[in-house]
Amino acid sequence: MSDIMNATEPATRDRLITTAATLFRKQGYNGTGVSEILTGANAPKGSLYHHFPNGKSDLAIAAADWASKGMLQIIADSFEPAESYQHGATTLCHKLAKFFDISGGWTGCPISSALFDGPSNEEFRQKAEEIYGRWIRAVEYHAIRLGEREDASAEMAETLLLAIQGSWVLARARNNSDSLRKIPSRLFRG
Repeated sequence: MSDIMNATEPATRDRLITTAATLFRKQGYNGTGVSEILTGANAPKGSLYHHFPNGKSDLAIAAADWASKGMLQIIADSFEPAESYQHGATTLCHKLAKFFDISGGWTGCPISSALFDGPSNEEFRQKAEEIYGRWIRAVEYHAIRLGEREDASAEMAETLLLAIQGSWVLARARNNSDSLRKIPSRLFRG
């Protein structure tokens, strides 16, 4: 019977990552304690260092990677069925606005909450640059695929992601996701 239960229960490593990602997004890296992560993940203390030899900092990098995969999936789900870049960008903004509403609004970007709120170190900065670069390249790929000029697609992708990051901050300040939904009408005027 325990084999069946263990087969359906997420592995300890996965529970640690998802719990840390959630707590970092809500409270930031410095506002989240290791004991809080262990309790939330229902994991023994030794499991953290077993899976993440450098402790919380390794876990923050894993949590950022996990959150990034989720964002890359949202990008793909928004752009793959799209008829145009504008349609894909609009869908992406609306999906993120809905996520903002569902998550209660008062949470930050899981990447910046885990990496920029953490200790100031080059490894965290490089990981953040790598993750944001992947997001930009994913949007750029879809822009080209949907007929946008190749020489303009990287700038278009970066502009969209800059608008999303800024709008998320404004949405948090206002406790209202409308700024995310308004991005397409502001980017695609004319």
